[in-house]
Amino acid sequence: MTGKSSLRRSTLICLAVSAALCSTQLPSSANTGAKTPSSSVALLPEPSTFKPELPPLDASAMLAAADTRLVVRLGERRVYVYQGDEVKVSYPVAVGRAGWETPRGKFKILRMEKNPAWKNPWTGDVIPPGRNNPMGERAIDFYTDGRNYAAFHGTPNESVIGQAVSHGCIRMRNADIRAMYDMVAEGTEVLVEH
Repeated sequence: MTGKSSLRRSTLICLAVSAALCSTQLPSSANTGAKTPSSSVALLPEPSTFKPELPPLDASAMLAAADTRLVVRLGERRVYVYQGDEVKVSYPVAVGRAGWETPRGKFKILRMEKNPAWKNPWTGDVIPPGRNNPMGERAIDFYTDGRNYAAFHGTPNESVIGQAVSHGCIRMRNADIRAMYDMVAEGTEVLVEH
């Protein structure tokens, strides 16, 4: 993957930026089977210059992911990795704050990226992969309505884990998202529930 392509994908994911700059509302049918929270949901809109089409899901990756699923329990602030009916592991997470709630519903992993760069959608500043990158060491996109995105991603500020602080994304400790990244694939089911 080229650096430009990697940067483009990374900028699509919502992150820690000023809530005052975004007021996009999610439609109730944003993703197949998706249910939006009862309160108003707003996620960071992607920059207008970065709107690539999502690539089709790889059939072999979908087969590998068929037995694995992620269940996010927002009230518990945890993500559970299931294989079949068995919980293999769970991790603490940070979730969307009031007014920027993490979308609830049934989704699939859309794409995955190691060591993403991040481009500030308002200033154009690029933060390369590394310890100061707000994306952390991995990004796993699971939601889009074509304009807004939500993902699991790492964070350099691990003290926020367990809180409702994000702009809709699910933040994880870098060690945890590295481990979870190796257990899932594009097409893995993601269930986000209260």
